[in-house]
This record gives sequence, structure tokens and C-alpha cells, in this order.
Amino acid sequence: MRGSGCRILVYLPSPMGDAILCTPALRAIRRHFHQSEISFLASPMVREILSPCPFNDQWLDLPTGHHPFAVARQMRRCGFTHAVLFKNSLGSALTAFLARVPRRIGYSRDGRGLLLTDRLEPARRPTGGYTPVSMVDYYLAIASRLGADTSQRQLELHFHPHDLETVQAKLPEVFAANGPVVILVPGGAFGPSKCWPSERFAQTADRLIEQHGATVVISVASNPFERRIAEQISAQSKRALVNLADRPLSLGELKALFSRADLVIANDTGPRHIAIALGRKVITLFGPNDPAWTSTGYPKETQIVGQAPCAPCQKPRCQMKEHICMESISVTQVCDAASALLRNRG
Repeated sequence: MRGSGCRILVYLPSPMGDAILCTPALRAIRRHFHQSEISFLASPMVREILSPCPFNDQWLDLPTGHHPFAVARQMRRCGFTHAVLFKNSLGSALTAFLARVPRRIGYSRDGRGLLLTDRLEPARRPTGGYTPVSMVDYYLAIASRLGADTSQRQLELHFHPHDLETVQAKLPEVFAANGPVVILVPGGAFGPSKCWPSERFAQTADRLIEQHGATVVISVASNPFERRIAEQISAQSKRALVNLADRPLSLGELKALFSRADLVIANDTGPRHIAIALGRKVITLFGPNDPAWTSTGYPKETQIVGQAPCAPCQKPRCQMKEHICMESISVTQVCDAASALLRNRG
């Protein structure tokens, strides 16, 4: 399979965070199959977050709705010899099967085992459900099945120099800052259960400005839920904050901005992985989700895990009267961790 005659399709997962967690496996596959043609099939958002990408030769866009029959027709014209399915869905396996790709590699789950030629079994608990395993290792196991060297686990992202120029023009005060640049990521596509209270983000921002002369940026997605969070933090803060809800950035520009951050304080969400992939110092706040699922072993990350008898519940919305897990994380905990990381900005 390492020969130059292979045409390899890699079907990427849709969530931004999962796509970034794939990058060690993508790098391993590219190095192992350096003489083969590798194509990535992904949503436009995943393509944007991973581009520019040194791990593939071309991109195939996943159309809106991505009906398996339509995508299979597109794939069949390309004559792929192998389909590597990082996306776990039944639809991704059905698509590769309908496209008549001879070898189809992925996890046997969600009723798709018979559609695969090379099956990996996910770890399961004796009592049911899946054993928490880092998604980095979960994806690397697929690359290992293909014969690739999977010893390197670090996440990796790149951005175009032009994105750095444009974001510098949009946010001149950030790039002219004398003190540390701190980015807050208070949202989360998973659901509101992952979100630390907005008033605590505001109090944290105030303390970092007062104690460290920080320039604080609020990074949120453009949806109404996250824009509302950003508005609440700005209103509750006593200091002027840079609110990206008012000055939205492309994903390329967002990566360029994160590359200049001295510290990122985030809920367990996709931009946390951007920060790790770009080598930034990170504080991650965990509540309903088990940190084991997204463990990277990154040495510059401080994890603060909320304590509650019901955690980790893995639910997008808290079912309790009080959101105990996230509310158990104090402003003092976060600010103390931030101060420890900011003392050595180099």
C-alpha cells in the first residue's frame, strides 16, 4: 500500500475540534504514503480550519446535505483505491461502499461494520458505552493499522501570511499591546452545559487587565447564542475588551490571531485545539465532558475540572437545578492559573 499507485481518500470528521485532533494521524499517513495521492473529503469549515495543509494533494468538498449516493458518484470518478474513514457515521461508510472503493478502513460502530473491509473495534465498557479514549489516539490507531509511524501526537495547524496581515489591520490594538494578549473562548458548539458563567469570564478579564496589563479578546462564533455571551461579558466587565462578535474574523484570520496570544482561556471547545496546535499557553475549563476524550498530553495546558456528583454527564444541556460542575470553578482558580502561566511569557 505504500507504493505510488495508491489513490487514498481520507473522509474527515465534521466538528472543528475533531478535525484538529485528526492532524497527528493525517501527518502520519502523509509521511508513510509520501508517494501516493491523498485527497481529503471535508465540509467547507473543516477545509478552512486545516488549510493550508501539507498532508494532502487535493480537497473534495462535501456538499450541503451530503447524500451518500451523490458523494459516492463524485468519489467513483476519482478511482480511489483506499478510503480512510475518520468520520464515524454510517453515512460515511455507506458512501465509500457505494463508490466501490476496494479497501475501506474505519471503526466498526454505528451499524456500519459490514460496509468496511478493514475494521477497528472501539474500546467499550463492560457495562455498555464506549471507554473514554483520547481522540488523538483513536485516530492514530487508524493510521497505525495502515502501517504508519504514530509516535508523534502533537496537533498541527498552519495559516497563510496574508491572514496575519489582514487580522493585524482589523485589530491593531491587539498587535500594539505592551502587555500580554489573552483570548477568552466562552462559547461552545456542543451546548450550554460546557459554558463557564459569563460574569466569571468578565471578572477574570478585569483581574488580568488590572494585575498584568493584559489586552483581552473575546472570541466567539457568529451565531446568536455566542454573540449574546460576548455581549454579556462586555457589559459585565469594568474594562474595555476586544469583542470579535463586533469584528468577525475568518478561520484563517482567527488562527493568525491565536498565534499571537500569550494565553487562551477556553471552555472545552474547538478553539482550544487551535491554541494547542499553534503552541499557545492554554487554560481549559471542563464540566460535563470527560477530559480523557480530548487529552493531548500538551505540556503548556492547565486543565481545571469542575467537581459535581453528576459529572461527567456528557449532556449538552444541564439537567440539574444548578449548573454545579461549571459553577464549581472559581475566578480565583482561573486567575491563579493564568498568573502562573503569564509569569514566564517566553
